Amino acid sequence: MLSTEVTQKVSNISRIMQFKVTAIEFDYDQEDEMDAYDKDRLACEVMMDTWEAEDDDDLVEEITAATGWCINSIEFVNIVS
Repeated sequence: MLSTEVTQKVSNISRIMQFKVTAIEFDYDQEDEMDAYDKDRLACEVMMDTWEAEDDDDLVEEITAATGWCINSIEFVNIVS
């Protein structure tokens, strides 16, 4: 019985994965004041980082929280150690 309890507890622990963004398009407002240079710079900064998240949905939430912008599209790879 103890073995089953331990297995259930271990399976409930979230596994943090690492991701590398290879392409991203933000949902900039029509009235935003960012110029093309700043938009490209933000995308490059996101793509240079290694992101930690539980899954792809969490990755989108992490990037949105860090940048303040929603995401229209994203491509990424999962870094396996």
